[in-house]
Amino acid sequence: MQTKKYDIITFGRSSIDLYSNDIGSRFEDITNFAAYVGGSPLNIAVGCSRLGLKSALITGLGEDKVGSFILKFLKKENVETKFIPIVKTARTSAVILGIEPPDKFPLVYYRDNCADIEITIDDVIKANIENARLLEISGTALSRDPSRSSAFFAAEQAYNNGIPVLLDLDFRADQWDDIRAFGVMSRALLSKVKIAIGTEEEIKATMLSRLEQVSIKDQQISAPEITGDIDLAIAEILKMGPEILIVKRGEKGASYHHKDGFSELVQGFPVQVTNILGAGDAFASGFIYGYLKGWNWHQSIRMGNASGAIVVTRHGCANFMPYEKEALEFVENNGGF
Repeated sequence: MQTKKYDIITFGRSSIDLYSNDIGSRFEDITNFAAYVGGSPLNIAVGCSRLGLKSALITGLGEDKVGSFILKFLKKENVETKFIPIVKTARTSAVILGIEPPDKFPLVYYRDNCADIEITIDDVIKANIENARLLEISGTALSRDPSRSSAFFAAEQAYNNGIPVLLDLDFRADQWDDIRAFGVMSRALLSKVKIAIGTEEEIKATMLSRLEQVSIKDQQISAPEITGDIDLAIAEILKMGPEILIVKRGEKGASYHHKDGFSELVQGFPVQVTNILGAGDAFASGFIYGYLKGWNWHQSIRMGNASGAIVVTRHGCANFMPYEKEALEFVENNGGF
């Protein structure tokens, strides 16, 4: 069997993350921030690299100091950066987060004219998707063109070359002109997807405008609540192509649902929460590690749960992803696989 150059290529958003150093303070009372690196596909690429996988990232950065800040970090983390275009007409994006554990994490995105939405089909061609063992795509990449078309092209290239596609649903309501479009675009991609990952809200959002039993509770607020039948939404998504749908369930762990009807809840790890942002990306990197090692679904998700549990005890995302030895020891010291 031909050896692939990369274990994983991730596709989508990247940012500088400014996280409150005043843990527990209201957003309005924050006095200073720590500067980290973030964005779901970037976090996953870094998480996989720290676990010993060969990672590459397709994103876009502006010709600015923030872009340089991110590139330096990625190179230090051994993430391949040669597929990251520098977009002279756009800016590197930013995220600002307040931290009020256990359940308040106000988040502000600065993504107007952001560089990672400018990823083109030519950028994907240069990345040679066929050189990867797995392609991961972030749902936010589907929100606008040219990133949207490029993501579909990348998935098509992977699918045609027998490379599994993992879609992290990554629903961010304020990144869509109409949040129902998130569902339309996500559903359109699912025929090329082998593994889909999302929270209950993200899974229900995927079925907005498709199922009457899934609806928006309040369309007037900035982060509307998505309500409805989660089991029906899971069943409908599995009809569209994925072999496996993984539902992240917070402190409960994660469940996986196979297209043949089998499902299982894989228990999480109880920890003291500092910051939940980035936990889902840590979960994805841990799961991908197990999956590419040839582990079964239960073991792979258990590794994902461990990586997520470690990160929620820490201040940030990419900068705090666990290393292989650390994650494996965490699992063994907390009940094993």
